[in-house]
Amino acid sequence: MAAPVSSPAPAAVDTPAWLERAWVRALRGARGRPLGLVLLIALVALMLRPELAPTRLLRLAGFDAYHSLLPRARASAPAVIVAIDEASLAHHGQWPWPRTLLARLVKTIAEADPAAIGIDILMPEPDRLSPGRVPALVPGMDRDLAERLLRLPSNDAALADALRSLPVVLGLAGLDAPEPTATASGLRAPPVRAFGGDPGPFVKRFVAALKSVDEIDAAAPGHGLLSLDLDAGVVRRIRLVAAVGPTIMPTLGIEMLRVARGEPAVSVRVGPRGIEAVGVGDLLVPTQPDGSVWLHYSRHDPARFVSAGEVLSGRADPRQFARKLVLVGATALGLSDYPPTPVAERMPGVEIHAQLIEGILDGDLLFRPGVIVWAEMAILLVGGLLFIWVVPALPVRTSAALLLLVIGLLVALAVLLYLMFHILFDAVSPAVALGGLFTVMLSVTLAEAEGQRRALRRQVELQREAAARLAGELEAARRIQMGILPSAAAAFPGERRFDLYAFLEPAREVGGDLYDFFRLDEDRILLLIGDVSGKGLPGSLFMALAKSLLKSIALRRSGDIGAVMREADREISRDNAEGLFVTAFAAVLDARTGEVEYCNAGHDAPYLLPRRAETLGRLDGEGGPPLCVVDDFPYAAVSYRMRPGEALCLVTDGVTEATSVGDRFYGRERLAALLAALPPGAGVREVGEAVRADVGRFAAGVEPADDLAILVLRWNGPASSP
Repeated sequence: MAAPVSSPAPAAVDTPAWLERAWVRALRGARGRPLGLVLLIALVALMLRPELAPTRLLRLAGFDAYHSLLPRARASAPAVIVAIDEASLAHHGQWPWPRTLLARLVKTIAEADPAAIGIDILMPEPDRLSPGRVPALVPGMDRDLAERLLRLPSNDAALADALRSLPVVLGLAGLDAPEPTATASGLRAPPVRAFGGDPGPFVKRFVAALKSVDEIDAAAPGHGLLSLDLDAGVVRRIRLVAAVGPTIMPTLGIEMLRVARGEPAVSVRVGPRGIEAVGVGDLLVPTQPDGSVWLHYSRHDPARFVSAGEVLSGRADPRQFARKLVLVGATALGLSDYPPTPVAERMPGVEIHAQLIEGILDGDLLFRPGVIVWAEMAILLVGGLLFIWVVPALPVRTSAALLLLVIGLLVALAVLLYLMFHILFDAVSPAVALGGLFTVMLSVTLAEAEGQRRALRRQVELQREAAARLAGELEAARRIQMGILPSAAAAFPGERRFDLYAFLEPAREVGGDLYDFFRLDEDRILLLIGDVSGKGLPGSLFMALAKSLLKSIALRRSGDIGAVMREADREISRDNAEGLFVTAFAAVLDARTGEVEYCNAGHDAPYLLPRRAETLGRLDGEGGPPLCVVDDFPYAAVSYRMRPGEALCLVTDGVTEATSVGDRFYGRERLAALLAALPPGAGVREVGEAVRADVGRFAAGVEPADDLAILVLRWNGPASSP
């Protein structure tokens, strides 16, 4: 609280009450304003460094929100994608196709008179299905037949002949590190005419490029870069020009426009701060100083795509290719790159190139002029000075309303610039900075008020009482949670065909790890271990739900472990409002035969401890993702027959991800080394306690960050009956 004002004036002059209150409020910020000025200077200095991670990530998150909430509406459809998709592969065979089939595809598209054809496919190796290469693949072939095949033209020659007379642009990939099949010289690139200076110092430079075989590469009239840059893991911009060694090359979309317009060269306008624009004829595209443009994304649109299988079969309407820019690329899963974008977690790279072409021809790219950065800092400076002066003098509600008003105006300005002028204005960074400044000023102001201090003391006392009650409730919850976990001795009394050890230690009072085991019938048991993505109370509640559902389903399904996991995935996902997920490993052991039928849903594979001095193994299988991650995933069971004396050791990531004082992970290698060093035939308790003790020694002095669960099963053989 500020010291009372010592002045004889109130005793001699009847000062109005409202003036006294205003004067006290003005003095109340005397301590906080200098601190606010220092903080404001630091925030402005931080914004002057846009490459720093905190401001960059905040800025990019705001830009992504524009795309997500207000994506671009397609004004026209200048680009069409001929997709080598799953249906095409199903009809014409696995990839790679013979180059003769690609030649037929390109010729069929060309018959529809497209403006240009861009091939988003790299072919750095000769076609292994060329006639001359078949004799080497078929030992014992008739000599005359082999000689006739050797005299036939190669598939690469057939594709080269098809490309030579067509408006085709062949893609190549820029590389940041050299590769044996890559090159940095002798690239066939269109002439680049620079105006105003040399663009070389400003563009991204690749050390080499991966291109198609020389015969095909030499036949194509155009060549463009396919490489996409990830900014914080997302494709937001595309460089219209880049350098491969000493050669300046355009990107695929720009080169297609050059070929379509019949222009001899790509023009680059360079200014004192970098590249200002890239042009094709009279079409000029403003760029960032590094030659890149911000894409204005629309959502993924199936209307952009035509299946290559339909084109080859003649079912595709040729009119949809007439005077269009046609991109040919592989979109089947496993064949194509699917980088993240602001509007989709996965988008085919060829579609990103199509969106660039649409943005250029529709004049619908985004811009971030240099003056915008200075405008953002000016807004932060003016708004910060405003808050430094008024927050100590105004009531809390009024100053909070002022903060919301300023942030609302910032957001409205950003949306207006985005919608009306396609300008990217960073409203998030100034808003967060002003919010932090407001918080600091308000905290200092409140700290100077004696009444607020007394209120805070009372609040602390209440919080302590609430914390004590919560601690008691959590302890009770811990006892309940541990009580629902089964005991091997109680679950299988007198059982000698197998031994079982189980241990669970939550990182907090309660946790999200789980294990379970129970009989399905006289000879079969089901055992389960899992790890919920959440911690604390949410994780424990989700753990109890998952454990109960899995046991109920297993008993209904009589141990069909694949069906159990599929139904459990559906049931657990049904009311999963928080979006939690659970890794789980479930197995059914037949105690008569040692047969283990198991299914792994995103959990660490169990370790297989041999009965003698043999190599430590893992119980691997196809498995699947954690439960509640992929809807209706077809989980399937895998079988393994244990030998008498073999043991399975299952753990959660509380073991492998335990950390030491030096922030090192315990790791799978250390766990495997520990298990391999155990004497052959070690008992299940000896195995489990060895893991538990080793983790405890490794993480001594560090508070555990994750729950820990261990489950060890040894099959002794069928000789001993219950």
